Amino acid sequence: MSLVKIAVLDMNNNHANEGMRCILQLIRNVQGNDHAELAFDVFNVRAGNEIPGLAYDVYISSGGPGSPLASDEPWEQPYFKLIDQLFDWNRHNERKKFVFLICHSFQLVTRHLKLGELSRRKSTSFGIFPIHKTDDGHFDAVLKPLPDPFYAVDSRDYQVTEPDLERMEEMGARILCLEKIRPHVDLPRAVMAIRFSDEIVGTQFHPEADNEGMLRYFLTDEKRNQIVTNFGQDKYDDMVAYLQDPDKIALTESVILPGFLRQAIRSLSPAREYIRQA
Repeated sequence: MSLVKIAVLDMNNNHANEGMRCILQLIRNVQGNDHAELAFDVFNVRAGNEIPGLAYDVYISSGGPGSPLASDEPWEQPYFKLIDQLFDWNRHNERKKFVFLICHSFQLVTRHLKLGELSRRKSTSFGIFPIHKTDDGHFDAVLKPLPDPFYAVDSRDYQVTEPDLERMEEMGARILCLEKIRPHVDLPRAVMAIRFSDEIVGTQFHPEADNEGMLRYFLTDEKRNQIVTNFGQDKYDDMVAYLQDPDKIALTESVILPGFLRQAIRSLSPAREYIRQA
């Protein structure tokens, strides 16, 4: 099996987070469970202005804190240049490059491609929520194994809404899922995942979040007090319960990113070389 090289783009700006740990652990899990030949490098994009070149097969760009609105940060234009290069590479080369964009990265790229309205939310979305598939989402490779709705960790001060459907059709992008149904709230529902192309997909939620690590994190006094103070005891109790339910976060974490990686590996390796381990 040929070596698959992965670039992990750390968008956390040196803030402590669980997301990077989860992403790297998922890569190691696929490496071990599938006996896949994977190698990865981590790039500190926002704090270190580190941008990978085109030598990698797979790019996973993380979530992160702060505003995804337009800025003059030195990393932003090089980051978008890389995104444009990856789309262009896939248009002109038989061996494709695969990209997964998480939350902050999803928002940045959606803004860059002018696919929807990016704005600050009236209040923070924080918790474990049901996410509803669209018709396209029901048949998409990374979401197909999940129920409808499925559950995922959502942590956002910003949101992508009002998709430009004409622009999406022009570039062949498809909306895969939307945020929870809120009949009592007269506001547009956020777009929660987009298939930008056959090889490039992104989510506005956190598919990498694992129940065990997050449960440890939420059970610390500091995090428990923070959630109860900001969101209430009921929200905290619901999140702890969902983290202990194998059909919620654990299921989502086991399906989306591993499925994306396996799709990439299959495409990048001759069929006879790739044998998925049960």
